[in-house]
Amino acid sequence: MKKILLIVLMLVSVTGLFASVQSAGVADTSAVSAVSAVQAVQTDSLSVSEAVAASSVQENPYKVILAERNLNISLGSVLRGILGMAVIIFLAWIFSTDRKKVYWPTVFKALGLQFIVAVSVLAFPAVQVVFEVLGKAFVAVLDWTKAGSEFLFGSLMDMDKFGYVFVLQILPTIIFFSALTSLFFYLGILQRVVWVMAWLLSKSMRLSGAESLSTAGNIFLGQTEAPLMVKEYIPRMTKSELMLIMVAGMSTMAGGVLAAYIGMLGGGDRLMEVEFAKHLLSASVMAAPGAIAISKILKPQTEEIDNSVEVPKDKIGKNILDAISNGTSDGLKLAANVAAMLLVFYALIAGFNFICMKLGDITSLNSLIADWTDGKYTELSLQFLLAYIFAPVIWLTGVPGPDLDLAGRLLGEKLIMTEFVGYQSLSEMIQSGAFSSAKSVIMATYILCGFANFASIGIIIGGVGGMAPNKKSIMSGFGFRALFGATLVALMSAAMIGMLL
Repeated sequence: MKKILLIVLMLVSVTGLFASVQSAGVADTSAVSAVSAVQAVQTDSLSVSEAVAASSVQENPYKVILAERNLNISLGSVLRGILGMAVIIFLAWIFSTDRKKVYWPTVFKALGLQFIVAVSVLAFPAVQVVFEVLGKAFVAVLDWTKAGSEFLFGSLMDMDKFGYVFVLQILPTIIFFSALTSLFFYLGILQRVVWVMAWLLSKSMRLSGAESLSTAGNIFLGQTEAPLMVKEYIPRMTKSELMLIMVAGMSTMAGGVLAAYIGMLGGGDRLMEVEFAKHLLSASVMAAPGAIAISKILKPQTEEIDNSVEVPKDKIGKNILDAISNGTSDGLKLAANVAAMLLVFYALIAGFNFICMKLGDITSLNSLIADWTDGKYTELSLQFLLAYIFAPVIWLTGVPGPDLDLAGRLLGEKLIMTEFVGYQSLSEMIQSGAFSSAKSVIMATYILCGFANFASIGIIIGGVGGMAPNKKSIMSGFGFRALFGATLVALMSAAMIGMLL
């Protein structure tokens, strides 16, 4: 029965992908026209038809560059990227628990793998095809989700009439993808993919099988779901293994929220959804070896380890329907948690900004800020403070100068609030054309990758610590160091991508 269902599921997936490839083909044709339009704008004179084409490009100023496949390397970007990577490694080493015991071969192998993924996604057609097929699969899942949403909400799903409603457009995606992940786990598909990746990591980088399995699982699963694959090993894990589990959990993205981010950033545009899917997937894959590199600097491995890789036989449910039901329930909890979290954080931001605005009026800071930023910010606000506090850090990644404050604001929102708030802000910036360069848009997707925020410290200590109460005190001591490490992983990925764009 399981094999028959697996075959049917594969046929449905292939059919969905074929349909998405056909629609993406139309989008690719539009992208070619857009590239031609941009070239026409750069000439001294424009014909009427060229002017019309150019004006259509302005509707979405980032689509053209998102659709490009070629590297665009300059000496300045390479040098700035190398400087940023060196500073990131140095910061990790400064906060290491044992600087003399860092095993640098593992660190540099992991960084090399992270860089290979970055180059491959941007330079090698074969790898691009793989990521684009996966991206189109995610977009197909978004379409399937819309079918269920339209049944529940009817005409409310029509964005032409009611506009973009976050609860209707994004949250159902989390629920459906959670159920789909549970189904794949029950059928054994997810375990096979994770096992291959874990085996490669353990054999090439002197890692234990358990930490490799959890790290590979984090590419697809959440920060508390992936460790479930190795829960029987956690009570016996070394401190270095626990550090990697925590950093990897905060550095990568679960499939459900990844699909939600694709929908948020794409804004209903098929080409944009596919291209953002490619970069978001790349960011999550790059984060896995990046987490290995940073965590093994922060807490070097000094004890004997077991590098055998064994996938657990546990099932999410007793049968297929039970697995889907469990996944749906978990997705509903996650969606409700996301909705409540966003409601509270946006309300807090509004309250904080109201107080700042009044304070700015009293002290005349608002007029000074407006003059200093040339009207980019008109008053004292949380966004203004985060933008310029984190701008120097963002400079290391290679984000273009005019967009440093915007990317700094996004990093601050991710850390203090959540990456969901950050991606929502990025979506709004994309729709308004706030960035001066499409390079900044792409790099922002990597900077925001992962669950590196203060709330995640409690989530991962509570979730993973619950599987091994004897290790809870150790994980509590690693909490802020793991958050710092996960933030460095995202910045490292962004610096690598920035060198190549």
